[in-house]
Amino acid sequence: MTQKQLTKTEKRRQREMKTLSQMIALYCAGNHSDRTRNTQAYCKEAVCDQCAQLDTYAVERTKYCKQMETKTSCDECPYHCYKPQMREQVREVMRYSGPRMITRHPIAAVRHLIGK
Repeated sequence: MTQKQLTKTEKRRQREMKTLSQMIALYCAGNHSDRTRNTQAYCKEAVCDQCAQLDTYAVERTKYCKQMETKTSCDECPYHCYKPQMREQVREVMRYSGPRMITRHPIAAVRHLIGK
């Protein structure tokens, strides 16, 4: 499917996956050694194996999110599709990466903040 053929929901899903992956890569860059970052995340940035596992898990969950059309944030979702351990890891990533996204990926950060 080309970009023009994607529905509004699918475009949003793609953006969500990329933004989340960028946040994981930013977290990894700030918290893990350069030597261990030898795997490519969904956003095409280098991450360590541990962050690559989280990235893959988060992207898969976003791919199949049933609430994407009306979604505001995962915290407000009535369904919790993340395992508790993974959910806590994503929270940690977001706490670290959220404030730093504005300088590294400003457009993605603003879109994420306004929920579009």
